[in-house]
Amino acid sequence: MSTPLLEVKNLVKRFPIHGGLLGREVGAVQAVSDVSFTINKGETLGLVGESGCGKSTLGRCILRLIEPTSGQVYFDGQEVTALSTLEMRKLRRRMQIIFQDPFASLNPRMTVEDVLFEPMEIHGLAKTRAEKLEKSQKLLDLCGLRRESLQRYPHEFSGGQRQRICIARALAVQPEFIVCDEPVSALDVSIQAQIINLMQDLQRELGLTYLFIAHDLKVVEHISNRVAVMYLGKVVETARSEELYSNPQHPYTRALLSAIPTPDPTRARNRIILKGDVPSPISPPTGCAFHPRCPQAQADCSVRKPVLERAKTVTEAQFAHDVACYHA
Repeated sequence: MSTPLLEVKNLVKRFPIHGGLLGREVGAVQAVSDVSFTINKGETLGLVGESGCGKSTLGRCILRLIEPTSGQVYFDGQEVTALSTLEMRKLRRRMQIIFQDPFASLNPRMTVEDVLFEPMEIHGLAKTRAEKLEKSQKLLDLCGLRRESLQRYPHEFSGGQRQRICIARALAVQPEFIVCDEPVSALDVSIQAQIINLMQDLQRELGLTYLFIAHDLKVVEHISNRVAVMYLGKVVETARSEELYSNPQHPYTRALLSAIPTPDPTRARNRIILKGDVPSPISPPTGCAFHPRCPQAQADCSVRKPVLERAKTVTEAQFAHDVACYHA
């Protein structure tokens, strides 16, 4: 896991707000603000943060399902943000997404066979119906579904089974990289574990690379090699999973980790209660975006905008622990 498969550089996404009689731009939602990171081949990068912090928007911008305002995305050395529509369509075979809601992401009028056949037909991966049928049956086997499921409709399946169908659909074009946009948050806890285990098995078997977006830190800890923490459109901390969970540097990360429930009360963390609400992305605070809620905020935090850099307390290079806080 040493060769970067995906590299994101200074990615920005603004959603303009129009108002008045002439519909002029009167403001903008700063959904993603100057985000940079890399993901190596075969690695899982967990992306965590509160709802509304820009995680899903970031994932969609990487795949150009939403066009970024500025910045670059490189996939296997190729600049994704500079590709034409035709070139991007060819690249989509290598980059796929699993959506959050398995109930909304499947067409209720299409059978499982139709769902799996469609991407193969679009990318010309199978010429005959027999070939598509054989590939579809193998996909169902991989994802733990019965082959008889091909003739059934989405409403005939449970939530966990539907998500397995969505995973099979993503795998139908033999991708290398998958954006997993909160793929288990709509499922029961017992089913979540099954889906996570399935995704890990598929990663080992097929050599997949994941960007795993979630707000459940326990799930992210289980599946991720590295973790990036987002707050109000910015990445405020990145580290190896075990390093981040055992030695968090950013005050926001500490607050998130303190809220993780534990069955053993003797190992419970001291809960950190953040004051106030998340600021509006329409008018984010000056300086550090977290300073209005930060228990460690100092006078310069409202003026200086921190950059993501190596944490002062981390001396071993292999940890690669970066934090956007001058007082961490």
